[in-house]
Amino acid sequence: MGTAVRLTERLRAAGCVFAEEEAALLLASTDDPEQLERRVTRRTAGEPLEHVLGRVELAGRSWSVGPGVFVPRRRSERLVAAALDLPAARADATVVDLCCGSGAVGGAVLLGLPDGGRSARLHAADVDPRAVAHARANIAPFGGTVGTGDLWDALPESLRGRVDLLLCHAPYVPTSALDTLPAEARDHEPRPALDGGPDGLDVLRRVVAGAPPWLARGGALLFEVAGVQVTAATRLVTAAGLGVGVLRDDETDGAVMVASVGAAG
Repeated sequence: MGTAVRLTERLRAAGCVFAEEEAALLLASTDDPEQLERRVTRRTAGEPLEHVLGRVELAGRSWSVGPGVFVPRRRSERLVAAALDLPAARADATVVDLCCGSGAVGGAVLLGLPDGGRSARLHAADVDPRAVAHARANIAPFGGTVGTGDLWDALPESLRGRVDLLLCHAPYVPTSALDTLPAEARDHEPRPALDGGPDGLDVLRRVVAGAPPWLARGGALLFEVAGVQVTAATRLVTAAGLGVGVLRDDETDGAVMVASVGAAG
C-alpha cells in the first residue's frame, strides 16, 4: 500500500470529507517524513488544513494563514467579484479591508483592479495581532498597509471621505449558533472573528453606522451576512442613508450586501 493511500485512509478515518485531496496537499507540502507526520497528526486531531499548511487558496492565489487566525471561506470570492464589478473599482481606487483577518479578501480585490492594483491603495485593519501579522505578510508585498485596532481606530484620518471600496468581513454568527459550527471553526478559529452577538449583527451595526463619513462619492461598503439576516441588514444600511444592493448565494444561503453612496452629479 502506497504512502498516499495510507495517508488518505488515516484522514478519512479522522472524518476528513475530502481525504484524498487533503492527502495530496499534505504530501506536496514537505519532503521531510517527520514534518509530514507532525502535519498529519495535527490534521487528524481536527486542526484546519489551512492552519496546518500555513496557507489558504482564495481568488486564484495562495495566502498566508496560521493558528488562531480566521480562515477565509471560498464563498468570499463572491464579495471579491462584487467589489470588482462596481464603478468604484478603478485603477486608482482606495480600498479598505476592515476585520481583515489574513488580509486575503482585501489583497484579492487589490490584485483584481485594473493595472493589477499598482496605482491603487490598500489599507487593512484587525484587532487581533496574530491576524495583523499574516495580513502584513500577505499584502505588504503589494504596497498595502495594515493597522491594529478596533475598526476605524486603526485607520489614518486622512482616509475620511476618500474610501472607494470598503470591505468588511465582520463576524455574523449569532452567539447561540456558535456551538453548531464545525469543530474546525469552533475550536481553532478566534471567537471574536465568529461571534456576531445575539442576532449576529452587533459588529456590523457599528460598521454600517460609521461607514458614511469614510466613503468617497460613489464609494461602497461590502459585507457578508446569512440569508436570514438580509432584511435586518437592509434596515441598517437604509438607516445609515446608503443605497443597498443584495447579491444572494442560494448554494450557501448567504448574501453579499453592497451599501453605496450616490455618485457625484
